Amino acid sequence: MLFRELNRGKCKTYFVACERTHKAALIDPVREKVERYLALLAYYGCTLDAVIDTHTHADHRTASWELHDLTDARVVMHRRAPAPHVDVHVEDGQVIPIGDVNLHVFHTPGHTPDSISLYTNDRVFTGDTILIHGTGRCDFAGGDAGEQYDAITTKIFSLPDETLLFPAHDYRGHTQSTVGEEKRANPRVAGRTRQSYIDLMNNLGLPLPQGIQESLQPNQSAIEDESIKFPTLSELNQVRQLSAKELQLKLMTSQRPILLDVREPDEFRGELGHISGSILIPLKELPARAGELEVDKSRDIIVICRAGVRSTTAAAILTGLGFEHVGNLKGGMLEWADQRLPVER
Repeated sequence: MLFRELNRGKCKTYFVACERTHKAALIDPVREKVERYLALLAYYGCTLDAVIDTHTHADHRTASWELHDLTDARVVMHRRAPAPHVDVHVEDGQVIPIGDVNLHVFHTPGHTPDSISLYTNDRVFTGDTILIHGTGRCDFAGGDAGEQYDAITTKIFSLPDETLLFPAHDYRGHTQSTVGEEKRANPRVAGRTRQSYIDLMNNLGLPLPQGIQESLQPNQSAIEDESIKFPTLSELNQVRQLSAKELQLKLMTSQRPILLDVREPDEFRGELGHISGSILIPLKELPARAGELEVDKSRDIIVICRAGVRSTTAAAILTGLGFEHVGNLKGGMLEWADQRLPVER
């Protein structure tokens, strides 16, 4: 197996390739480094087979879609990833083949709902689930310290102690650790109970990452141009959230809400389907087409997407345009499908 870390900075990108087939994967690529990645692929004579984001990043723009456009590589993320244009959605226990190299997927939520770790041969790529002598923060929307503790202790720490550990970020100049080292010496996890870990993580009081406004929502939506002005985090936090069951009950009343689906057309007709009666206006088109909803401005509007993330952005945009009765389907069509509620395709 060919292996290199490519960025030499706080954000880590890993190159993994099969020596026999020269098929390669890039794990957590950064948009500003695309030319560097393409040069390295050419140097090794490798074909980029897969671009894998271990989670939706908040502090840098992903290079996944640009690399896909340039090389036709598959974009791979967990099933809970909110973004469109993901070619392969993976779940816990599945394998991503890169030639003769098999990347085993662990679902390791907590930092984000879509966080995964990848295990192959003698090493594990842990994203932001566990760092070197640290762990990824859990205070973003969808974060859960208890889930993170479980993922670390039952999945990452189940690997052999000598397993090399490579995280997606490092802020202290480290390059790698081992599972055994983190078991013994990680100050956030070692010797802590689940509850003490939750208490610690819920009271860190960390500032928001630099660039979160420029990175998080573009990564969640795969919108890389200036077609929309993204709401602030404060505006997103004010959006009213409804569960799938709550929405189902609303749909059974005489005051049926307007259902606005902001996914892409292929998603609307795809595997998850859509709720009967939904209006499709992709998020990227919403600012220009919001006038189509003007006649229903006084009615309740519930916005829908894949995971409830892009739709929260859309709901905040509509609120800013003067729509006063806007809510969001929490968990999106993934939650609707998990509740086995009816859909059309």
